[in-house]
Amino acid sequence: MTPPLYQAVPLYQAVPLYQAVNVLDAQSLLAAFGVLGVGVVMFAETGLLIGFFLPGDSLLFTAGLLCTGAADRPVKLSLAPLLVAAAVGALAGAQCGYLIGRKAGGALLARSSSQRLHEGAKRAEELLQRYGYAKAVVLARFVPVVRTVLNPMAGALDVPVRTFTLWQVVGGLVWSVGLTLAGYGLGSSIPNVDRYLLPLVALIIGVSLVPLLSEVLRARRSADARGGDK
Repeated sequence: MTPPLYQAVPLYQAVPLYQAVNVLDAQSLLAAFGVLGVGVVMFAETGLLIGFFLPGDSLLFTAGLLCTGAADRPVKLSLAPLLVAAAVGALAGAQCGYLIGRKAGGALLARSSSQRLHEGAKRAEELLQRYGYAKAVVLARFVPVVRTVLNPMAGALDVPVRTFTLWQVVGGLVWSVGLTLAGYGLGSSIPNVDRYLLPLVALIIGVSLVPLLSEVLRARRSADARGGDK
């Protein structure tokens, strides 16, 4: 018997078996894997160094938007399962990354030839040293690549497990649930918001960087003030 060209996919439209999935495109990932894909991507991006290139911010925002259930949208998701999958993936991924860092130290990072990954590791280490463990773990959630490498870096630098766990849960919930609900809120209140998806994703990513930028500016002002007192 000739295999069907389409297979049933829960929570969203059927996807052609021969259609390639673009892992860098949020809508492609959601069309292929739905809610389960969100959880897997969250875990991979925050827990495995190989996931540093995945589109975490845009995936969460787009998934939330697609929960609004407009009739003309080819992909439809359910909000409650989505929030659970996003949160579980983000929290479990960060904890896994931390444990990998404690066991393997910097060996895994040293094996990578990705310049972007090494730059992210440097920024992650700077965050931990400059802002302290709690603030750095929360802020890192909102910075692409840094949120991937900070977790194993925290493990390698022997950040206390209780401290890391507490603040990665706080940061992980604010990031995953917050971005998902932001997409859902805009999708519910603005007609045909799909037309403006790319600019909105760029805006959301920019807004997510505000906490980090504010801390950088505050640190610079403090340094300038100390310099002026000398």
